[in-house]
Amino acid sequence: MIKVQKNDFSLNDEMVLLKKRYNNIGALSSFIGIVRDKREDEKLLSMTLEHYPGMTEKMLNKINNEAINRWDLLGTTIIHRYGKLLPGDQIVLVISASKHRKEAIESCHFIIDWLKTKGPFWKYEKTIDKGYWVDAKSQDLEEELKWNN
Repeated sequence: MIKVQKNDFSLNDEMVLLKKRYNNIGALSSFIGIVRDKREDEKLLSMTLEHYPGMTEKMLNKINNEAINRWDLLGTTIIHRYGKLLPGDQIVLVISASKHRKEAIESCHFIIDWLKTKGPFWKYEKTIDKGYWVDAKSQDLEEELKWNN
């Protein structure tokens, strides 16, 4: 299941839904991204995420399908928020369900790595003095490349 939404989400509620949709789940692996309270050495006041509806869901489906093709998964959940978020707010949730832990853990890691570099979201961070559009980090691109083998 893929959702792009303004509202917050509950890890527990989403895990319960995933377990209800699929049988024989032996492992769930999850990742939650959270808004930090700093941008480098400056206090972060907010982060605003923008996206293009339609295009975003299409790309998230593509990433999800790639994970399903690579691992023996029973199901997944990807939720990505948009709009103005404050430090401590949840941004993204990824849950992978499989019969065994290795598939769940690896696929969850893959999905979040690809979301970070391929997800069509634009982030604007606001500090006390300035606003900044967030650029892709070389570390994120390196993480993505490890999955190209």
